[in-house]
Amino acid sequence: MVPDSKNGCLSPPAAPKPDQPLEPDPPLMNTVIDKPAPDFTAIKQRQQATWASGDYATIGTTLQIVGETLAEAADVRAGQAVLDVAAGNGNASLAAARRHAIVTSTDYVEALLDKGRARAAAEALPMQFRVADAEALPFGDASFDTVLSTFGVMFTPDHRRAANEMLRVLRPGGRIALANWTPAGFIGRLFKLVGAHVPPPAGVQPPSLWGSEPHIVELFGARAAQIRCERRIFNFRYRSAAHWIEVFRDLYGPVHKAFAALDAAGASAMERELTALLEESNVAGPHALVVPSEYLEVVVTRH
Repeated sequence: MVPDSKNGCLSPPAAPKPDQPLEPDPPLMNTVIDKPAPDFTAIKQRQQATWASGDYATIGTTLQIVGETLAEAADVRAGQAVLDVAAGNGNASLAAARRHAIVTSTDYVEALLDKGRARAAAEALPMQFRVADAEALPFGDASFDTVLSTFGVMFTPDHRRAANEMLRVLRPGGRIALANWTPAGFIGRLFKLVGAHVPPPAGVQPPSLWGSEPHIVELFGARAAQIRCERRIFNFRYRSAAHWIEVFRDLYGPVHKAFAALDAAGASAMERELTALLEESNVAGPHALVVPSEYLEVVVTRH
């Protein structure tokens, strides 16, 4: 599968007939597999603790424009049943509710859902909130017209399982719409920088893979009628590099936990590297910080 240069879409192969099972993957030849599978349960427990640390909602609200843009890309309409997966403090949930959809907002960190509840109550937007693991969604098959996720499902340790769950709960003809940081963008580079100081769990695919078109096709192509991918930019706006580091060190779980895991020398080294990355990426000049960060907007239409 290759991008269609005419319309910017990815055209999946024809789906199998309903009574025709998917062809199994060919066996691996002359390959010795001796590495144990990652302990996804332990990894998710660690992730939950990471995202519950700091106060992601304070940073998350600055990303609201991404939720609004994604709701438009998915063509969310009044009366549609919409599921927000790994919703955090509810950016995409709120965007869908503002379009009069019937919204269910989910995350596996209840403290983040509480922030979404408060935001919905402040705007008198009716929606449901439910603690849920993106890799084991507690909903029946074909329950939703649209499934959304902004910088959320990309952090699941088992990419394939998360993608299959979103497809399972989506009705035929429905849409999955995702916003995922790209590997080469600012946040992708941030992940690499932090990972060099505090290595991620062994055997787990990088979250930023969700921001690459080939990985999206690999995850969704067999059951997609169409995949549209568009690269967009979100601008982080802060007073300075030092201000960004202060906010993310205190509030953004992955950075907060990384600093906490390092001794004084390691923390100082990582802070210097972060400052260099921020200053290199800054397009605002010496008196402010504006850092463009690329993300991939994905809309998958299910067969």
